[in-house]
Amino acid sequence: MGNLGILGDMEAPRHAVAVIGGATAGAEAASILAQRGILCAVFEQNCRPFGKIEDGLPRWHDKLRRKEYDTINAKLDHPLVHFVPSTKVGADVELSDLAGTWGFSAVILANGAWRDRAFPVAGADEFVSRGLVYQNSFIYWFNHFMEANYAGPVYEVPDGAVVVGGGLASIDVVKALQIEGVRRALGARGIEVEALAIEHAGIPATLAGHGLRWEDLGLRGAELYYRRRVEDMPLAEDPEDGDPSRLAKVEATRRKILEKAMQKYCFEVFPLQVPVAILAEAGRVAGVRFQGTRVEGRSAVPIPGAFRDVPSSMVVSSIGSIPEPMRGVALDGQLYRFTDLEHGRLEGFDSVFGTGNVVTGKGNIKASRKHSIDITRYVVESFLGLRGDDRAGEELLLDGTVDGARDTADRVARWVDGRPPLRAGDVEQLLARIRSRQLDVGYNSDYRKWIADVSPPDLC
Repeated sequence: MGNLGILGDMEAPRHAVAVIGGATAGAEAASILAQRGILCAVFEQNCRPFGKIEDGLPRWHDKLRRKEYDTINAKLDHPLVHFVPSTKVGADVELSDLAGTWGFSAVILANGAWRDRAFPVAGADEFVSRGLVYQNSFIYWFNHFMEANYAGPVYEVPDGAVVVGGGLASIDVVKALQIEGVRRALGARGIEVEALAIEHAGIPATLAGHGLRWEDLGLRGAELYYRRRVEDMPLAEDPEDGDPSRLAKVEATRRKILEKAMQKYCFEVFPLQVPVAILAEAGRVAGVRFQGTRVEGRSAVPIPGAFRDVPSSMVVSSIGSIPEPMRGVALDGQLYRFTDLEHGRLEGFDSVFGTGNVVTGKGNIKASRKHSIDITRYVVESFLGLRGDDRAGEELLLDGTVDGARDTADRVARWVDGRPPLRAGDVEQLLARIRSRQLDVGYNSDYRKWIADVSPPDLC
């Protein structure tokens, strides 16, 4: 919605908040603020607001994605929420202007973590598009390449691709590689199988349905390399109290989750390996040199002389995501610099607050720390497709994102309540600025119609 004519009594003073990012966290924050009578403008860099639900969550999570699409749409389709698509803050509009001259009472950063951490090898980025692939780009391709009007990056998935990572997202990457590899191998035999069917049944069961085994395909398969032990993989949170017996259970849970994934999707994992060089032939990736490590505390310490060369024409870096740099925002290393992490207060701005991955630098959807070990295992296994219960419970993986957005929205609402309300003329001027930007990008002020118009008919 967001039409000027449906906002009620414009003489009444009100507050207004800009929300940067329209996906799970942004939509939740905007909805809570609107319910409290605060006008919101949601600035979204894409034409659709679904963020990593659409572009970073593999497409086999079809039911969760559709459910979250519906949830986000319902929250953004509110009279006090004005959707501003195709607008990147720091490029199309400046954060300093939103926090100043536009007239917003406050700004919430909910723009997530879209930039991959750099592959930790000197000169690695010379090989981007020449065999080195980053996770966010790869999953975007996997989610959209079957659409008729797809115009993004294109990848030819080779057998024996190497994935460097260790978290949930890296297992998703390995699964996508294995699924595409099996689809191609079966297609060569005249057998067509959809990716979602392979993901749901698993590779051994899919092959058995055609009288085949994994060994019959003659594939090496994708391989996952991790710098520490399997028990250290971030597949379940460490207990907050540091209790040794609980930590042992968490470590056992991590191993069990990984073993199930390996069995269902036929990939191998090589722990205690850190990349130290990219091997090249004719200017393209030909493999990776790894060095063995030993774990000391939480550190992976390289072992002198323990090198191994792994041949591969594709290396996928899946070592985490960080927020994209934003013009005018100071950085603390690879993250935005916050003066108060607990409350998400951004350095250099009195009225800018961060929430979710933009604060933590964690780009994956993960279980809340509040969950017990058993529930965390259940949820993560649902997320990875290792349970036979039709994904029951996987939506709990969004709890941490939603809870953080709610906390931020409540905190911002309390903060703006203590500030002078905007005058009616200031509200009208702010709405005129918002409407001008909407017109610039062709937005028609009808949220539902816009979403229908910009959604591909064959969206995966």
